[in-house]
Amino acid sequence: MDPDYASYAKVFKVLSDETRLQIMDMLGNEELCACELLEEFSISQPTLSYHMKLLCESGLVDSRKDGSMVKYTVNHEYLDGLKTFFKHLSNKLTV
Repeated sequence: MDPDYASYAKVFKVLSDETRLQIMDMLGNEELCACELLEEFSISQPTLSYHMKLLCESGLVDSRKDGSMVKYTVNHEYLDGLKTFFKHLSNKLTV
């Protein structure tokens, strides 16, 4: 099966932002609500929402509603797909 280059390019654009990389790191092993994420940054709630929208649309992060809060987690299945893509690239480069 051929890699989905368009999807990967979108993900790399999303990850090219320092704040979004930090959010991914924070979500690495735990589910966090927007308010917990916001405490770590000097940004407004609408700015955080924008970052979370991009992360969710790219497939990197999953969200779920919990009462009045939105909780976020890393989509580990999608990350595994990225790892496979990088292994694919690495194998081509070492041959």
